[in-house]
Parts: sequence; structure tokens; C-alpha cells
Amino acid sequence: MMRRILHRFFELGIIIKGVDGGLELISGLLLVFLPPAAINRVVFFFVEGELKEDPTDLVANLLLHTTRSAIEVRVSASEFLIVHGIVKLALVAGLATNRLWSYPAAILVFAGFTIYQLYQLVQQYSLFLEVVTVLDVIVILLVIAEYRHMRIVRTHEI
Repeated sequence: MMRRILHRFFELGIIIKGVDGGLELISGLLLVFLPPAAINRVVFFFVEGELKEDPTDLVANLLLHTTRSAIEVRVSASEFLIVHGIVKLALVAGLATNRLWSYPAAILVFAGFTIYQLYQLVQQYSLFLEVVTVLDVIVILLVIAEYRHMRIVRTHEI
């Protein structure tokens, strides 16, 4: 029973990582191909209704702020987002298809991203980044648990 629950959380975690990777890739590509004014308009279009309802909405304001910050450092932000997105999507694809190589690779890469996020938190505190970092640690622990299980299953199949 507990194993099934852990596996469901693992699946949820990799779905979230996949969505995150996809959004990073799309964001990076948008930074490359769209002028800054168009990017601002697109983001504002998506958050406008929420801001009318609640002008202090954390997520909507965070998206607007992040977009403005990313535009200021457009080239490095686009490269960072594209690479991050592709790496996450490749690892998620490996995890989703139970490729044994992807488990240790995901653990190392996600841990590396988490260490970088911790460094960023020390430089400048962000509640959003803190929440993302905690979720990333949880996903890493779930990947470790799933990897241990997969190795046991594969050992018994031989």
C-alpha cells in the first residue's frame, strides 16, 4: 500500500517536472523570438483577469516580475531556460519510461539545480524559489525511492 502511494507521488513529481521543463523551454524560445514588448503583452494577457480580481495575487505578480527581469538579461535567460527545459524533459522522458540510467542522472541533475537554487536563495530571498526548492528536494527523494525499487524489481527479473 505504502509503495503504491510513493509511486503515485513519484508519478506526480515527474509530471510536475515535465510541465516545468516544457514551460522553461517555451519561455526560453519566446525570449529568443519575441520582442520584449510582445512578451510583456502575452504574460499580461494571461494574468490580467487574476490581477483584476486580486491586484496582490502572488503568482500573477511573480510572473510579471520574472518576465521583466528575464527580458533585462534576455540572452543568458533564454539559454538558461532552453537548456534547463531540454534537460528536464529528457530526464522526465527517461523516468516515465523506466530507463534505469535516468534515475541516477535525474538525482544528480536535480540535486545540482537544487544547489544552484539554494545559492540563489542566499543571494536574494524568494518565497517562490524556496517553495520550488522544497518541492525539488521532495522529487529527488521520490526518485531515489523509485530507483531503489526499480533496481530490486530488475534484480528479481534476472
